Amino acid sequence: MVAVSSSPRLVQLNIAPQEEPTFKYSAAAHKAQHFVVKIKIGGIAGVIAPLVGKRPPDLQMWILESEAPSFLQSEGQLSADTPVWRIQITSPDAEALKTSRE
Repeated sequence: MVAVSSSPRLVQLNIAPQEEPTFKYSAAAHKAQHFVVKIKIGGIAGVIAPLVGKRPPDLQMWILESEAPSFLQSEGQLSADTPVWRIQITSPDAEALKTSRE
């Protein structure tokens, strides 16, 4: 992936599946696939970044396991030096979607 910064650079994304939380929506139980996305910076910048506290934090993503996989939720920074954002779907019943993380 190309990471946009003062000087664009190529980074590797290591996407690792985690445990599959179950959540209820209405009366039905569903499974979600949880992924952790680790951003790996190459070269000298990748060695120096953790030493100066600039290593990008991991991103968390949850996808509905179904015939047509659907986005449920993500948690992470949208750009460097910004707060962590949680983005999730919404429904009239806000308590319907509960992941094992909450």
